[in-house]
Amino acid sequence: MSLSIRLLGTSASRPTVERNVASAVVVREGESLMFDCGEGTQRQMMRYGASFAFRDLFFTHLHSDHVIGAIGLLRTMALQGRTEGMTFYAPRGGARLLRKLEQFGFDRLTFPVEIVELAPEEALKRDGYAIVPFEVDHRGSASLGYAIVEEDRKGRFDPERARELGIPEGPLWGQVHRGLPVTLEDGRVIESSELVGPRRAGRTLVLTGDTRPCARTIEASRGADLLVHEATFGDEEAERAIETGHSTAREAAVVAREAGVRRLLLTHFSARYSRDAGELEKEARQAFPEVLCGRDGMLIELPYRE
Repeated sequence: MSLSIRLLGTSASRPTVERNVASAVVVREGESLMFDCGEGTQRQMMRYGASFAFRDLFFTHLHSDHVIGAIGLLRTMALQGRTEGMTFYAPRGGARLLRKLEQFGFDRLTFPVEIVELAPEEALKRDGYAIVPFEVDHRGSASLGYAIVEEDRKGRFDPERARELGIPEGPLWGQVHRGLPVTLEDGRVIESSELVGPRRAGRTLVLTGDTRPCARTIEASRGADLLVHEATFGDEEAERAIETGHSTAREAAVVAREAGVRRLLLTHFSARYSRDAGELEKEARQAFPEVLCGRDGMLIELPYRE
């Protein structure tokens, strides 16, 4: 079952020649979820092949560089003739502003938009996974990160052992794999544990949005397969990061290390790092080795841990 993230914008505050502002799309088994929607996001979607057929748009917070692209996105969808509804998710207090985005301009939308305010830890249950918002630390706006947490998978079924025990291939194999015992024609009862290994972990993908390094991100990211963390500044602007409620690349790497994640993906770079974020990657690697610096259009696949 596939799980991936496509970065549509990796710049902080304003677009640059090389980078658009914040947006990313997560795709799980054909289902798309968008996180943030900076200006020009709909063009980035066209450029990098992101589907317009998604239903859910999650906002980490309501600063303009993360939301203003929703105006153009909604209008583009309407001009495409969309009729299927959409849902906007945002931190508490965000509905009023988002309703203004929906109503901006004179043309009417061709589809309904529902707006849902989320509280931290108010998990949204989906088929096989959950989207768990958690509080982060960013100045000037209620802010959430989001953890996409898959359920554990069934253990591995041993078909060779099943044949050795004389269990006919077919419905009984499925019954065993679901954890149920089976009774054979000769009266033997075969327990599922004889044929099925321990349950296997699902995957976890965490997106922070804008934030200072904080304990809540560490807790939400424990053992995650991928942490997408903002890295607006380098070491030399550490004081400015504190003043503006952002993180340095090194601080993001420390969060990743303390959370024990598999990989760290840095994004949301100040314009001074737009052409080359190599300095930020170097600083981050001093604290955590498995670091990638995001770029617009980057696609990251998340394999299962086997």
